[in-house]
Amino acid sequence: MIAGKKDLILSELEDGTGAAIAAAVDHSGLRSGLRIWFGDLDEKHGPVAELRPYGLRGHRVSLSFGNFSGQVIGQIRKASSEDVQLARALVASIRSDIEIEVQGQSILDWCVTSGAFQMTAKIRDLAQPHDDAEIIATCRDVIVPMMASMAELIGYDVVEDPIVDEAPAFEGAILQSVIQRRERNPRNRLLCIRIHGEKCIACGLQPRLEYGEAGSIIEVHHLEPLALLKEPRPYDPLIDLVPLCPNCHRAAHTRRPLPYSIEELRDFRRDIHD
Repeated sequence: MIAGKKDLILSELEDGTGAAIAAAVDHSGLRSGLRIWFGDLDEKHGPVAELRPYGLRGHRVSLSFGNFSGQVIGQIRKASSEDVQLARALVASIRSDIEIEVQGQSILDWCVTSGAFQMTAKIRDLAQPHDDAEIIATCRDVIVPMMASMAELIGYDVVEDPIVDEAPAFEGAILQSVIQRRERNPRNRLLCIRIHGEKCIACGLQPRLEYGEAGSIIEVHHLEPLALLKEPRPYDPLIDLVPLCPNCHRAAHTRRPLPYSIEELRDFRRDIHD
């Protein structure tokens, strides 16, 4: 039954991790499962997550490395302490009722040192383990943070946000300008949303509840603007980043260079509605 949900699972994982994901049905064992890996690698040269039924009412997710993953594991060993911290935090964000085990290591300070690494999650007591809703929940709650933690350790392409030095006089004008760039860590966004949820911290809007499939529009706000940094520093998604709806995010940045604080945004709303 899980194998028949391949397209649904791929869609959820690509949306959740922001990475190209590949998968194949695995018919070994008593019940078929799905093997999942990053599309820019293959299942022999990088991390592979395997999703299978667990008992009659559960799912089991195991993450290990392919037989020829030496180069990727070597790259992981060079990961910075910030990358390791974020990778562990992603795994720690998995719901507490889901059993997580790292073979031979503590779940608090695990690390990838060899191809023998294995992480396992067991999801029990599901009402309808083969229904789309339960499959989606396992993808979002378990496979996404596990795969994203590996992406954090392996590395990723940074996303750069261009800021031009002046605005054109009218729409459509061709303007030559010097572009300044600040690197944004795309995994910080993922971890911020996993920690704080997809609810605007200023107005309380939950876009997914309002717009359904079109509601994945929550944005991540840097409490200390990137443009004000004198030198790069690691951001802690727990205290440095917050989720805002597009309206509140735009309102915060109507004041420059220092945006309105979250409390000031709330005061604006209170003044209007009182």
